[in-house]
Amino acid sequence: MVERGHMTHRVVIDGGPLSIDDVAAVAEHRAEVVVDHKVWERMAPAREVVERAVAEDRVVYGVTTGFGALANTHIEPAQAERLQVSLLRSHAAGVGSPLPDPVVRAMLLLRARTLAQGYSGVRPVLVERYVDFIREDLLPVVPSRGSVGASGDLAPFAHLALPLIGEGRLKDGGVPQDAGAVLAAHGMAPVKLRAKEGLSLLNGTEGMLSLGVLAAHRARLVSKAADLACALSIEALLGSARPFRPEIHELRPHPGQLASAGNIRRLLAGSEIVASHQEDFAHAVQDAYSLRCAPQVHGACRDALTYAEGVFGRELGSVVDNPIVLAETGEVISGGNFHGQPLALAMDVMAIGMAELSSISERRIDRMLDPQHSAGLPAFLSPRPGVNSGYMLTQYTAAALVAENRVLSHPASVESIPTSGSQEDHVSMGWGAGLKLTEVLDNAATVVAVEILCAVQGIEHRLPVPPSPACSAVATVVRSVIPGLADDRSLSAEIATVADMVRSGELVAAAERMVGPLD
Repeated sequence: MVERGHMTHRVVIDGGPLSIDDVAAVAEHRAEVVVDHKVWERMAPAREVVERAVAEDRVVYGVTTGFGALANTHIEPAQAERLQVSLLRSHAAGVGSPLPDPVVRAMLLLRARTLAQGYSGVRPVLVERYVDFIREDLLPVVPSRGSVGASGDLAPFAHLALPLIGEGRLKDGGVPQDAGAVLAAHGMAPVKLRAKEGLSLLNGTEGMLSLGVLAAHRARLVSKAADLACALSIEALLGSARPFRPEIHELRPHPGQLASAGNIRRLLAGSEIVASHQEDFAHAVQDAYSLRCAPQVHGACRDALTYAEGVFGRELGSVVDNPIVLAETGEVISGGNFHGQPLALAMDVMAIGMAELSSISERRIDRMLDPQHSAGLPAFLSPRPGVNSGYMLTQYTAAALVAENRVLSHPASVESIPTSGSQEDHVSMGWGAGLKLTEVLDNAATVVAVEILCAVQGIEHRLPVPPSPACSAVATVVRSVIPGLADDRSLSAEIATVADMVRSGELVAAAERMVGPLD
């Protein structure tokens, strides 16, 4: 676990699997990374196989042959090392804005883990240098567009690897600079690549995996915040707690549904607002679906996330290089473990789930703002509606983000386009799936933030009857930075502030101090 301002998580690269929490600790919090001393021993046998293949001038893909559609082009042993540098240079064809720093740190970490497994046939110096980059926070500048998830994330990995040989760009102190100059300033000599090393620096799924793992880590926080937002909205709308009784959900025991219902039930525990109309069946025989069916919808989104986490967890311990070096038999075998289809599908499913989470949240926002459906709340939550529009436009913002999420939820994994002279005639588009997922998740966090902002205003209109202790604690945290809305003012910065509190887990933590850890 990583606490803000403290590095309490230490990640060891020993060739074994990593966890989602390991990756998030390094990427988001700059946790310490070390290379286990036994990595040299683990990597040596495969390296010996590669060097023997070059010495014997055997036909080995990417070692004594060209790459992709040039796989039938023979490369003389004397040119094997030049081929590796040419591969990095030619594949550094990415475009677009640079990737965020956390994604680059995750890529460095996961690339180092893969190479350390001992199936790539490279030297430990590559692992150590990537870990040096993480430790010194020297981050390669990696353009965000250019990968189709074919042999993995070729273009992003080329930009990630060029600084190893003193080329490309490195961010030092957050400032992009010539990589060669940065290496010299830190006393690091450029690495001289040997046979197969350039190819191993390019092949693999760790780019799209980095996007997926970081999204999964953040999605867990947003999912909990959505349950919290729903509980606040139920309080504001004088909704019923009866639909969250365990007897109902045990009859349809989807894991996510059970977890979400349990969260909402605990968050509403002790609410005098809910108790004030609990037996008033004339008030509402049934709440709207966006309230009553929240566990079923939130839970399905959680189950989608659980599926994706299972895929990511297996990938975090997998060999995804090509060709794979089997030291036990002395073989170098070309396979397809670099193909990103499992990750592409998982991230597309996650994107659909998070889009639905934002969709139902927006419906609850609309109910709180519409005086025809808000159980007596003032129009648009303004104490003086008419002259003031209150939170009216926040629903427009939420609606716009939900609409954008629906477009972004079209699956990238069905959009294969052949590359490399049709040698790579089916690609995963997993990188694109990861980029889309990142946007969907950011939009979902903002929509949930709008719901929380409106719900806090809503429960204040129910005073002096108090909400539950958990909801009250969350409202207190929100009000510590954002005053209640009386007369109209610009709300953009306030939405952004609450969205940051959703992403960081600050609001969930406030509730958990009252009810214990949420599922």
